[in-house]
Amino acid sequence: MVPERKLDLLDNDSDSLSSLEDQIVKTVQLVARLRQEKEAALKDAAAARSEAARMSEELEGIRTERKQVRKRIEKLLGQIDQLSAG
Repeated sequence: MVPERKLDLLDNDSDSLSSLEDQIVKTVQLVARLRQEKEAALKDAAAARSEAARMSEELEGIRTERKQVRKRIEKLLGQIDQLSAG
């Protein structure tokens, strides 16, 4: 083989290897970033589930309280009706 041709092949191989290395480095960085984003998303989802559970409990408490208030008001209205009838 002609020495110049060998150098061209070596340069091409070196360029291909360099390009492959660059792609691998970029891929590793991308995977690392995606893992971090996944962890952050999982934490956010867990926090959202926790908040939803807390709000659901709060809503149930409010509904119970509303029922109690409604009964008290109905009782008061009944007493007012008795006053007006009597």
